[in-house]
Amino acid sequence: AYPHLEQLGAQLEAGMKAAAKAAGVPVQFQRIGSMFCGYFTDHPVHNLADAMKSNRERFAKFFHGMLAEGIYLAPSQFEAGFISTAHTSQEIEATVKAAAKVMKHL
Repeated sequence: AYPHLEQLGAQLEAGMKAAAKAAGVPVQFQRIGSMFCGYFTDHPVHNLADAMKSNRERFAKFFHGMLAEGIYLAPSQFEAGFISTAHTSQEIEATVKAAAKVMKHL
C-alpha cells in the first residue's frame, strides 16, 4: 500500500505544481507520502509563521472553485489533505485537471 500511496502522492504533487506554473500562480505544495497541503505564496513554507504569509483569500477562491468542479479539499488553508488506497491514478489526474482549470481564474 505504501509504495502505491507514494506514487499517487508524487503524481498529485507534480500535477499541482505544473498546473500552478502554467497558470502563473505562485504555490508551495507540501507533501509527505499521502499527506499534502498547498499554500498560495512564492516563499517557502517551513512553519506557521511562513504559512500565515500565504494568500488565504486566494486559497478560499481555489477551495470553492475545486468544490464547483466536484473536488472536495480541506476547507482551511491550515488543514492537510490525504490520499488513500481507494484513490486511483485517474482520480488524481481528474483532480489535477480541475486544479488547472480553477487556477486559471485565480
